[in-house]
Amino acid sequence: MMEYKKKPNILLIMTDQQRFDTLKCYGNDVIETPCLDWLAEEGTVFTKAYTPSPSCVPARASLITGKKPWKTGILGMGGNQLEMGVNFETTIPGCLSKLNYLTVGIGKMHFYPQRSLNGFHQTILDESGRIKDPDFTSDYKEWFDNNKPAEVGIIDHGIDWNGWGARPYHLPEYLHATNWTVNEGIKFLKKKDPSKPFFLKLSFARPHSPYDPPEFYFNMYTDKELPKPVMGEWVEECEQKVTTLDAWNRKLSDEELKKAKSGYYGSITHIDTQIGRFLFALKREKLLDDTLIIFTSDHGDMLGDHNLLRKTYAFEGSAHIPMLVVLPKNMRNSIKNKKVNIPVQLQDIFPTILDILGESIPKDIDGKSMFSLIKGEEIERKYVHGEHSTCYSENHEMQYIVSEDYKYIWYPRREKNEEQLFDLKNDPYELKDLSKNDSYKSIMEKMRGYMINELSERGEEVVKDGKLISQKGKPYMISPFYKKRLESYGWDWTKYGNFKKGTLETVK
Repeated sequence: MMEYKKKPNILLIMTDQQRFDTLKCYGNDVIETPCLDWLAEEGTVFTKAYTPSPSCVPARASLITGKKPWKTGILGMGGNQLEMGVNFETTIPGCLSKLNYLTVGIGKMHFYPQRSLNGFHQTILDESGRIKDPDFTSDYKEWFDNNKPAEVGIIDHGIDWNGWGARPYHLPEYLHATNWTVNEGIKFLKKKDPSKPFFLKLSFARPHSPYDPPEFYFNMYTDKELPKPVMGEWVEECEQKVTTLDAWNRKLSDEELKKAKSGYYGSITHIDTQIGRFLFALKREKLLDDTLIIFTSDHGDMLGDHNLLRKTYAFEGSAHIPMLVVLPKNMRNSIKNKKVNIPVQLQDIFPTILDILGESIPKDIDGKSMFSLIKGEEIERKYVHGEHSTCYSENHEMQYIVSEDYKYIWYPRREKNEEQLFDLKNDPYELKDLSKNDSYKSIMEKMRGYMINELSERGEEVVKDGKLISQKGKPYMISPFYKKRLESYGWDWTKYGNFKKGTLETVK
């Protein structure tokens, strides 16, 4: 077999909707994740990693491009927001393809059009039942239908793709999407071009609901005492009493929460086991030592914290994500920091990869290399910024700033232009809102100043005379970068929503 020495392989492992505190290296002593724990021991743990937007499409767009949501044009996900589209100027797989990498994405990509490649040579898809294009069938669905034992569906267990319910998987484990994703990854290793290094994005559709791990993994947690949801002193009654099975702010009973968390934890342990299978396969193929491994998730899951479910919030359960970076073995002597407490984001992955490869970083990338932090060097960063246009409720549209010690949240569509401030160092689960505490007035002004600085490029509709301007009652803003990207590809961007006078009114 031909061997290459010049460039390491790159493995980007991504889970969907995995909150930060679901690994032992983040302080969870209940959950069992031995394979990810091993990666944490071998590499560097970033304790303050945040999504730039806590839902699938905007987070993944920022990851693949290295740009913040304003630059990708994807400011949220849901009824009033846009599809990802194509024609990004730079993407991780596109850039690596030019460096002679074989680039493949396996699992959930969440692209639109669904078969678009966005720089990959090939994608092998599991899209969690999502059908956006006419006649689209995912590769997992096609395989499942060809291998299922009877007339049975992927979610015939009765749990919705966004549901809070949980139960063991209703079919043999080998049919589960988590197993399929790793099986396809192992096939790739066996059949890839041996003369080229590879970039593989191994993207799991879980622990995002349905919370349906195989029975073995579900049962691991049913008799354990699991962490209870946190409830801030500032929490009011749910603004709606939502009773649907995919509710986002239903106050679940203790029994319902225990089942949901058993399914969620079981899904993570199931993924961990399958990641172990893939790492063993890498070792068998004599590729493990020569591979850069990055593990992360697109966003978290509230799991009942503050009476909230699912995602799209600035709170820790939704916005704070895991981030592990394991250097190739011959580079590990450069590791000076095994744990990094400086805030980082998904868009930092792109420049990190290029920096580790010794390649120049495109100037239009917003992210900063985490390699500097691994080596014990400093980066110029006072804060990270995140946002989400409304998904479930206008009142939850938010912008947030995270510094090393504090989090500031602005709710632009609430009646009183509301803000929150949390001391993450001393109050890591945001139990006390300090925004009206006079002792923190200077901190509030400082964090608000960071927000004003971040949003000033959006014009006087958002920042005027050094103040944040309420967006209540105004049309949802469309980034000019989104219009430019789609128009440069020859698409009529106005067809991707219901537009009025160039601004987004609503999207069906």
